[in-house]
Amino acid sequence: MMPKNNGTGILYIIATPIGNYEDITLRAIRLLNEVDIIICEETRQATTLFKKINITPQSLVSLTEHNEKKDAGEFLQHFFLGKNIALISDCGTPVFSDPGRILIETCISNGIRVVPVPGASSLMATLSSLDFPIDQFFFAGFLPRESGQRDQAISRLKTYTCPIVLMDTPYRLGKCLEEMEKAFGKNTRATLACDLTLPTESIIRDSLQNIKKKVGARKAEFLLVILPPRSNRPDKKTGKFH
Repeated sequence: MMPKNNGTGILYIIATPIGNYEDITLRAIRLLNEVDIIICEETRQATTLFKKINITPQSLVSLTEHNEKKDAGEFLQHFFLGKNIALISDCGTPVFSDPGRILIETCISNGIRVVPVPGASSLMATLSSLDFPIDQFFFAGFLPRESGQRDQAISRLKTYTCPIVLMDTPYRLGKCLEEMEKAFGKNTRATLACDLTLPTESIIRDSLQNIKKKVGARKAEFLLVILPPRSNRPDKKTGKFH
């Protein structure tokens, strides 16, 4: 029997695979089978996942950016009745650029226990593949869509001296690379991680100019890590980049 928090239910924040279904954890499978309700973004995406990992949810509910503010409070009655609920996103670790923050805030402010269940994360997968130190980094996430706000955000990024991590929708991959080349310079070193864990996975480590050429018109799920200025200078003795 699943634990309760003073008689109330628990909200589990469960990471799911970002592409390769084998990356689901044993703990995630157990909890997804045991919870009373699973909250997802799109039911079609969640249903596909559950078929792959042989899970039949007791109840599946969609929570998106459009209805989260209105519906988050409605789940409180389930928690107070002792029901355990899992929150998943379409892929990866929930809440990072995905719905869920309002639900978590609502639970915490009402004394509902929130338990993270770690697993696949495109951010951590990308950072673990870098060939330079990452003692610090700035996660910029998705840039604003509106051109004026987007330009302002890019200007602010240029002031950072640590690696910058960006992500965007697949169809804006080319645009993002063009913007970063213009802002930071064509010779600025970067790492582009595309379609991580999928058969089409590729990780390109090069200058922004060369990365853009290699990518061409490709559309893919991606994270782009731009190196700080000091990492774009070769060592005077070895000629290698730091």
